[in-house]
Amino acid sequence: MLLSDMSVKRPVFAAVISLLLVAFGIISFTLLPVRELPDIDPPIVSIDTDYIGASAAVVETRITQIIEDRIAGIEGIKSISSSSRDGSSRITIEFTLDRDIDAAANDVRDRVSRVVDNLPDEADPPEISKVDSDTDAIMWYSLSSPVMDVMQLTDYAERNIVDRLSVATGVANVRVGGDQSPSMRIYLDPAAMAARNLTTVDVEQALLTENVELPAGRIESTDRNLTVRVERGYQTAADFANLVLGVGDDGHLIRLGEIARVERAPEDEQRFYRGNGLPRVGLGIIRQSTANTLEVANAVRAEAQRISETLPEGMSLDESFDGSIFIAEAINEVYMTLASPWFWWFWCSMPFWDPCARFWCLRSPCLCASYRPSR
Repeated sequence: MLLSDMSVKRPVFAAVISLLLVAFGIISFTLLPVRELPDIDPPIVSIDTDYIGASAAVVETRITQIIEDRIAGIEGIKSISSSSRDGSSRITIEFTLDRDIDAAANDVRDRVSRVVDNLPDEADPPEISKVDSDTDAIMWYSLSSPVMDVMQLTDYAERNIVDRLSVATGVANVRVGGDQSPSMRIYLDPAAMAARNLTTVDVEQALLTENVELPAGRIESTDRNLTVRVERGYQTAADFANLVLGVGDDGHLIRLGEIARVERAPEDEQRFYRGNGLPRVGLGIIRQSTANTLEVANAVRAEAQRISETLPEGMSLDESFDGSIFIAEAINEVYMTLASPWFWWFWCSMPFWDPCARFWCLRSPCLCASYRPSR
């Protein structure tokens, strides 16, 4: 009653308050973040370690268990779960809700840094990260070509496309899916190795010592200074096949090609992505946690259009998935919901025709009954 009485007695004051509320609502509406899921930062920390070439059992005993034993005493841990696969280990640590995620991540980094020396030398350093609910890609593009294989597509995408998409507004990372990075595969022949008194350790030692590029110092004179470079990196399968492993009993040089088959092949042949009958490479767009999904999608779509104009003949960059469509349609439904009452009020309050005799009002008699003015 107090509010209604004040509005009747002071109509100007009530009108100003109404306009302020409307203005405040419009400003707040423009500042609302646009996202499908709420922005949350769960108290979860993950530890990823790669150990290429090791089986799951070796990864479990040499990496996963060692790290788990060291981080078990951190304050506020709710649960620890781990998975060991061929060549990789992942440990997920969930903390209690009252634990600060930044402090928890720092404690994990401190504990893991003390155990790095106990891990195998061939293993990569553990990567510690806070789990983000926005790590899923909002868009996926697929790169295909009828004349290039997957390794060539991967190389082209990493060289020419990933960096251009990464600088688009609001993009945090570009994930490459179905990629096949090139590598040099060496298939050893046990019989040939035994005939030459060689072991796998000898081959590994030769690869580590020969396939390197080391600084060779400087040459200084009165007129010029030169930096000496000793190029010893092997590039092709033929270069690796000519790698010298030792000296035979008759004095000839034993080369890698005599005991092994060397070829250039994908690093991981189990990764493969095919679409519409063609091998493809996927490019997933991961947005920043505070970025507007629609703005990121529009920026990436515009950049992808510019990239498509510069692609080689026959290569295509196609949009395979767009998660912003659901958000855009949901926003359109909000606009329609807000505009619908005003539309029916204007339609059914026109004084120069009978609204319920019109076609639309016949289809929606309840709306006409609600908005028909009294006479």
